[in-house]
Amino acid sequence: MRVFSEVPAARRTRGLRPVAAIASISLLAGCGVLSSEGSDDEEQITVGTMSAPSTLDPAKAWDSSWELYRNVFQTLLSFPSGATEPEPDAAESCEFKDATSTVYVCELREGLTFSDGDKLDAAAVKYSFDRMRTIAAKGGPTGLLGSLDKVATKGDRTVVFRLKKADATFPFVLATPAMSIVDPGEYPADKLREGDEITGSGPYTLQSYSANDKAELVRNDHYEGAADIKNDAVTIRYFQKSSAMIDALKNKQIDVTFRGLASEDIVAMQGRGRREQDIELVEGSGTEIRYLVFNTKDPWARKLPVRRAFAQLLDRGAIAHKIYKDTVEPLYSMVPRGLTGHATGFFDKYGNPSVTKAKKILNDAGIHQPVPLTLWYTTDRYGSATEPEFAEIKRQLESSGLFRITLKSRPWTQFQEGYSKGEYPVFGRGWFPDFPDADNFITPFVGPKNVLNTPYPSKEITDEVLPRERREADRSAVIDQFERAQEILVDDVRLLPLWQGKQYILSSEEIAGGERALDPSAIMMMWELQRKTSW
Repeated sequence: MRVFSEVPAARRTRGLRPVAAIASISLLAGCGVLSSEGSDDEEQITVGTMSAPSTLDPAKAWDSSWELYRNVFQTLLSFPSGATEPEPDAAESCEFKDATSTVYVCELREGLTFSDGDKLDAAAVKYSFDRMRTIAAKGGPTGLLGSLDKVATKGDRTVVFRLKKADATFPFVLATPAMSIVDPGEYPADKLREGDEITGSGPYTLQSYSANDKAELVRNDHYEGAADIKNDAVTIRYFQKSSAMIDALKNKQIDVTFRGLASEDIVAMQGRGRREQDIELVEGSGTEIRYLVFNTKDPWARKLPVRRAFAQLLDRGAIAHKIYKDTVEPLYSMVPRGLTGHATGFFDKYGNPSVTKAKKILNDAGIHQPVPLTLWYTTDRYGSATEPEFAEIKRQLESSGLFRITLKSRPWTQFQEGYSKGEYPVFGRGWFPDFPDADNFITPFVGPKNVLNTPYPSKEITDEVLPRERREADRSAVIDQFERAQEILVDDVRLLPLWQGKQYILSSEEIAGGERALDPSAIMMMWELQRKTSW
């Protein structure tokens, strides 16, 4: 008999560097020669994913639209393949210039231009940051710049960021696609750009775009940055179902798949299915997480005993095994395994699921009736396993006799609008980190304004814990602060972590570079992919 709720392998993970590397577990026999030149057909690669952009304007998106942005825009800093610290991209160099870490200066590369030929200079960088903050799109990435006071320029190539307070994570923020540099001549200063065009300075230009269908990228010959572009063109196809992506890969309609692969498809490809189809599987550790959010405006979700009883009944191991076929692992804190500061607070407090303990929590609070709660999830953002996952959560809670659960769902766009308006008592979200630091698994979710648009005031976290850890440039020295923040999150149960994912890429045997193609935020760097020309 399998035990679904097991003690985590390690109660605490201290001092680990961020885990970003991925390794191929299926290298097919042969001695592939990588193409260095060839026809356009040979050098074009088609990638399938379920992460379609929600918008083409970086000032609006704090979501998987970043997948596209990373490949068509530039940021001052970025994460090259294998890097866990940000390195210069559009910038030639960046560094703090004062002892208090409140003045950060970047020197741009010479000769930068946008894809339309316009000059990319310090003024364009300042414009991009000022524009994002002026627009302040609801649910947008402005929250990442909470420590920024103002941006100034010195000449054409020097950009000066003055911070309100010390923030050792600021270089990481600059490396996120949210900080994409846009052309002032093409992007209005006070509103979002309309249409299906992008003007950037990244490795590729966007040749054509069809929402929820495909994006066609071609190599940007004027690109000056850190990326070593190994192909001439990439077409990204957006799918609604994992099975459709797999079929397209098997039928050689696409070359690579990632993001949104269903567990059953991954498991099938780990066995004979992969070998029979000449498909290569790249598997690596990841920091993607899934979690539930409780909206305290709801009359039931606002009750702390209800949230704690919910947490006491949740069987993460069953979800990981039954729904995801062990392609994910249970998560007991918002900070995932592999990052400095990871903890297992929810297991430490609640242990294995227990109906008896949950019933006592409710009874002690004077709650003797089944608690009615509505759980919401999105139908088209996190893969086809989301629906059975929520059905399993409903089964777990209702089998206790302590809850009466209603499940509801919407497509992502409508779902996002709903939780932004505070319509959902409890809802599910996923998080792919903006950057590989524990701060990014806590800061975005707390405070009166956060990425969830569900206010979560916690003065100790926002006014004491986070400022302390952000003053520390040595990120291995912030474990105590992150553990304290997680203790508070466990006590409040406003956020309930479910599981931590792994990263999987499936590709045709003709494609190389998959093991290098994901950055620490699991964003695909399309330029790392290339076609093999012979065996």
